Order: sequence, then structure tokens, then C-alpha cells
Amino acid sequence: MSRTVVLSVLLAAAPVLAFSAAPLAAQQAPSRCNDTPVAKAKKSLFGSFLGAVADSALGSIGAPTSVVGVALPVGSMLSDAIINLLDCKEQQQAAQATDTAIRGGVGSEAAWKSDSRPNVSGRSKVTGEEKLADGGQCLTVTDIVIVDGEETSVPKRMCRAKGAKGFAKV
Repeated sequence: MSRTVVLSVLLAAAPVLAFSAAPLAAQQAPSRCNDTPVAKAKKSLFGSFLGAVADSALGSIGAPTSVVGVALPVGSMLSDAIINLLDCKEQQQAAQATDTAIRGGVGSEAAWKSDSRPNVSGRSKVTGEEKLADGGQCLTVTDIVIVDGEETSVPKRMCRAKGAKGFAKV
């Protein structure tokens, strides 16, 4: 019984918290890249908690819960090895380069240079393509990141299902 009451209170408060925080989040969006690891952890914990509550409430009625992935394209475009080398602005630039290269097809390459650090740059190159039996398509994309003269090259496989609009790392 008490679990039901707690869940009801949380579900009732979630929209109020989301709408009251929306203007604040819009004002703070440009500084997101400057968040400390502690601040990111707190946001992640709060988001995970609300996500779990929403998932348990909506999951039982069959509502889609995969919409969250749309808001974070970097994770679906870059490997962890590349993400760990770059700050969030550079991650966005690298993800954009991957997207640009993918649109060009095999042999296409897109380069970027960091706007936030002087000796950081990279590029993405589509090196292979595979048509899947179900009508889907996969591409091999190699990300190259150079930080202070040290080059890191990481291949990744990006796929999209038949009829889907975008590719995602698999």
C-alpha cells in the first residue's frame, strides 16, 4: 500500500518538476559541457530514477520507452574509446562528422577541428558497406582522433534496419 502511495506521489510530482525545470534547463543548456562529474552523476541519478518510475508505469501499458535515445545521439554514433578522449563539444563535432561521412557512403570522409582545445582534431571515414538479408544496411566507419599529436583510430559498425531513417552503432 505504501509503495502505491509513494509511486502515486512521484508520478504526480514528475510533470510539475519537469515543467518547472524546463525554463531553467533551457537557460543552462549551453553550459552543459562545463558540468562537473559530480553534477553529471546527480543529474544521471535523478534522470534514472524518473526513468525507472516512468518505465514501470508506462511499460505495463505498452508505451514506447526508447524515445530517450533520440536525445543523446553521441552515444549511438561514437565508441566509448573516442568519447573518453573528447570533451562534450568535441563529441558533438565527431558525431556530426560521422553523420556527414555516412551520408556520403563508402569512401566518404568528414574532418573536424576542436573549437574548445587547440591540438585536437579528427575525422570519420566510411570504409565498407554490407547489405543485410532483411533489407537493412551496415557500414564500417573508422573514427580517427588526434589529441596533442597522438592518433587514435577506432573502427565501428553502424547499421540501420530496412525503412529506418538513421544509422546507429552496433
